[in-house]
Amino acid sequence: MARNTNISTRLRIAQVAPLSESVPPKLYGGTERVVAYLTDELVRQGHEVTLFASGDSRTRARLVPACPDALRLSGCREYLAPHLVMLEQLVRHAQEFDVIHFHIGLAHYPLARRLPIVHLTTLHGRLDLPELVPLYQEYYDIPVVSISQAQRGPLPHARWIGTIHHGLPPDELTFNDRGGEYFAFIGRISPEKRVDRAIAIAKACGCPVRIAAKVDPADQVYFECEIKPLLDDPLVEFIGEIGEGKKSDFLGRARALLFPIDWPEPFGLVMIESLACGTPVVAFRNGSVPEILREGVTGFMVDDTDQAIAAARRVGELSRHACRREFERRFTVTQMASAYTRLYRSLASTTSSNLVA
Repeated sequence: MARNTNISTRLRIAQVAPLSESVPPKLYGGTERVVAYLTDELVRQGHEVTLFASGDSRTRARLVPACPDALRLSGCREYLAPHLVMLEQLVRHAQEFDVIHFHIGLAHYPLARRLPIVHLTTLHGRLDLPELVPLYQEYYDIPVVSISQAQRGPLPHARWIGTIHHGLPPDELTFNDRGGEYFAFIGRISPEKRVDRAIAIAKACGCPVRIAAKVDPADQVYFECEIKPLLDDPLVEFIGEIGEGKKSDFLGRARALLFPIDWPEPFGLVMIESLACGTPVVAFRNGSVPEILREGVTGFMVDDTDQAIAAARRVGELSRHACRREFERRFTVTQMASAYTRLYRSLASTTSSNLVA
């Protein structure tokens, strides 16, 4: 049941972020970066926004800190405990908001079902896990937002209320109309991200590849056994994690971004970051890739390594200006925030109509 039945022009919005990384993250962290962009843009558009996040977050909104520092970089061993503290804080503040927007996965579902406030949850992760089917059969009433149409596939019966692609501030990354002489890879070192494919593609093209990636503890053995031996090649440079301040240079100076994923990627923020820099993308045709890229305009989509090698050799045919135009046309933070605002109002209106009925 919703408290407000007459939503004003200026919305009072709570954004509830994961605590693993700060908002925005100091290094790697796609979800937290999107929450940062969305929150600041909603404030810029005139809304009253409160951000529930770690205390080291930087935001234009009012910040309610659930813990002093982001959990991953603070050595926290029990991630659930601070999130439960944050949810209790949210309950204490709940009557202050017109809408509550969750970005934290699943832990809040029992609470959200009982909140007397309009709420929605953006699902940022993979959904092709069998354990999620009975969960969404139980929580059939929780309104959820997908970040791509492809993400919905495993859970067609969830209460989907919209699909909203991620967006970036237009001036966050600098357009480079010249590019460079290496391939770029950004992401995690994990089996599904397939940095081994990126290395194979670059070596077959005789082109350097620069790898900016983090290694999570869960993937340390994979890195040591499968990937580290591949780094001992003059064409391969492993940089490690990089912050936002280095992305424009790293992506803008690349010939192309290699995105050789082997899993149903829900979105792939690095693809639009690359397009913002004018850098085309060579990506395997999985998950959201066909929704994000325009074949032969902003990149090439492939189904195997041989096709990827052939595509990588052709990226010079693509216009870097066209890549930037596509980013500006489809993937700015203004578009993302406006789409969410329409969704907030629609959800509030629908809830109010149901109450009246």
